[in-house]
Amino acid sequence: MRDPGKRAASVTVSALASPSAPAPVSAPRPASLTGGALLVLLRCVGGIVWVVSVFAQWPSIQQDLELDGVAPAVALGVLAAFEAVWLGALALFAWLLWRGSNRARMLAMGWAAASVTASAVSYFAAGAEITVRTTLLTVSLDILLMLALSSRDARAWTLGRRDARRERRRSRHRTSPSA
Repeated sequence: MRDPGKRAASVTVSALASPSAPAPVSAPRPASLTGGALLVLLRCVGGIVWVVSVFAQWPSIQQDLELDGVAPAVALGVLAAFEAVWLGALALFAWLLWRGSNRARMLAMGWAAASVTASAVSYFAAGAEITVRTTLLTVSLDILLMLALSSRDARAWTLGRRDARRERRRSRHRTSPSA
């Protein structure tokens, strides 16, 4: 007997596009959403490792780019500031995904799709290599992230959380005294 929670092997487009019922607030957090938040945290950890390696290799990078005078310090400062903001954003996304934010889920999927697309374009148009040392790991994490966050249970759970937050806001506005 087929599990009613599972999709059939062939599903019509209209069935896929139809809205699914949000999960109740008491429903447990889906494993796919937990995995998605962990994947975002792994991207954050990977960014930290990258920053540490750049700092460790900075003298050779400085020589390769022929940076002299104040320019190396400015370039390293700008790079460090950009990475700090980026890593902070990744950590925030992981936390929001863990809490069940549907917007964070959608933005994370969009960002992962853009990252995979940019890697594909650079591979096909510019001949950039996809290796373990360059983009293979990040592309793999992004694909896994899209698969995890696009699952039906992740969607239903985040929509259930969103609806509960909206209802709490409405009830606060209804019960607050008028000025």
